[in-house]
Amino acid sequence: MAVTVDEQPTRARPPRDRDPATIADAFATGTLLRCWVREGGDARRVGDDLVLDLAASGTTVVAPITYWSACGCHQFGQARLGTGTPADATTVATLLALEMAALRSVGPEAIGDLVDRVVDSTRRISRHVAVRAGEPDGTTGATPFIDAEQALVMGHPMHPTPKSRAGLSEAEANAYSPELRGDFALFWFAAHPDVFAGDSATGEGAEELMRDLAGDLDVPAGMVPVPAHPWQAADVLQRPGVRALVEKGRLVPLGPAGAAWSPTSSVRTVYRADAGYMLKLSLALPITNSKRENLRKELRRGVEMARMLDNGLAAEIASEHPGFAIVADPAWATVEVPGQSESGLELTARANPFGPNDRVQCLAGLVSERPERARQGGRSILGDLVHGLAERTGRTVTDVGVEWFNRYLDVVPAAVLWLYAVHGIGLEAHQQNTLVELDDDGWPVGGRYRDNQGFYYSQSRSEDLERWAPRVGVDSDALVPEPLIDERLGYYVGINNILGLVGAMGSQGLADEIDLLRAVRRLLHQVSAQHDAVPGLVRTLLEAESLPCKANLLTRLEGMDELVGPLATQSVYRPIPNPIVRPTP
Repeated sequence: MAVTVDEQPTRARPPRDRDPATIADAFATGTLLRCWVREGGDARRVGDDLVLDLAASGTTVVAPITYWSACGCHQFGQARLGTGTPADATTVATLLALEMAALRSVGPEAIGDLVDRVVDSTRRISRHVAVRAGEPDGTTGATPFIDAEQALVMGHPMHPTPKSRAGLSEAEANAYSPELRGDFALFWFAAHPDVFAGDSATGEGAEELMRDLAGDLDVPAGMVPVPAHPWQAADVLQRPGVRALVEKGRLVPLGPAGAAWSPTSSVRTVYRADAGYMLKLSLALPITNSKRENLRKELRRGVEMARMLDNGLAAEIASEHPGFAIVADPAWATVEVPGQSESGLELTARANPFGPNDRVQCLAGLVSERPERARQGGRSILGDLVHGLAERTGRTVTDVGVEWFNRYLDVVPAAVLWLYAVHGIGLEAHQQNTLVELDDDGWPVGGRYRDNQGFYYSQSRSEDLERWAPRVGVDSDALVPEPLIDERLGYYVGINNILGLVGAMGSQGLADEIDLLRAVRRLLHQVSAQHDAVPGLVRTLLEAESLPCKANLLTRLEGMDELVGPLATQSVYRPIPNPIVRPTP
């Protein structure tokens, strides 16, 4: 069973003056150990060391604990085998995979795949750190929005392979990686109207929108322009169904054209500061656990939600939570291949409501530590904000940190919980899907949710939503039983978003986790008091001794694609202790 501890060891300091490979390996090893503890691997505390007794290999791994987090964001020093030999990320990954495989009857191919992806992820993190460390001081992206999107140099601290992108060459990585500040022209196709499909809630049809995006591109008469990620274009042109359309003249590859777009933190969604839309493109590249190709049901969800927002939902959200909004995905387009539900050319047009000076930033990018900025202490963007506020106001860093967190709870999680409690609409608001709006001083004053994959509608309350759109959730496959929504939002909103922020702020010395957990309880009690029927999600977060948590290491080991299959079986979930229940040492 997972180790537990009551006292807090000394806070970890950001890595300084270490080479990129060492930084990357330390981060990768830390993610593996955090996953192991969170997912129920056998571990014990011996003094200030974490000790893993691995029966399958007859080996012991020992790592000094430099910070222990109530929310799982632990920090560790150099891991070693029981013999004292240093253990790098590849070694730790192999040993943990062997141990988990023995317990879950997973074969050697799965073990090899996990280790290969850990190696790939670690190598890419090392390159990210090296490239970004070579930038002049103060170098940033074009806007605050893209700067935060590109700040995730190392990635998800609770995933064993956060930057794995198997199949992406070094040259491709330079162009397509947000961490390397890549940019590229879109690859364009011309589709015959008979094979073009799309929908739009923008007031103009999907065809017209595609033509607007194409600008002065030379498109054959009568054909519809369709953009694609260049990597995806090369991939789909090898697929028999797409090749057949090309051979018949129903689809014409036009090649790369137009202005350069920048990849956001998801890699496949691209952004231009001067464009009215971002584009969420299909990308059959394995990123973390899944190939990132848009599914038809997800495209429909985006337009369905856009129509609901236009027909009154946006106004109601603004009335109750003026600082919060949902970023609309109001149009989609694709090329249809006979006999296939998707061709690989599916894309979503996402609204781009952010001007060049708007301080709207991805939460995951805000909290990600930046070891490439060693001269600035490796601090996250949030760390810079909190320290700057403390210096300007003469207050302590931790006092400012607690206030920043309280303000964040009131403008983002409070709105997400209200939307579910009142309307039965669940938002999969994990840190990467959550955007935080900051005022000129750096305080959170609002937020946005983005992602058409992550809308859930309560089956028992869907009829109430039909005042905004007919057949809500039917064609988009978004009707879900509330107990399952409770479980998923418990992870994405409760654990990943809120508790992930608590752990990040605690481990970075921006606040005491106990103070932040008390603030979480305050918010949950406030939500409970506002509703006659307290949502099951809120009761669970307040009262349950354990919470169901996505097990990223087990999900990766078993080779599960989180975008395929029924929602209930897309990933492995394991119970973890609920730190909200008792926010005291």
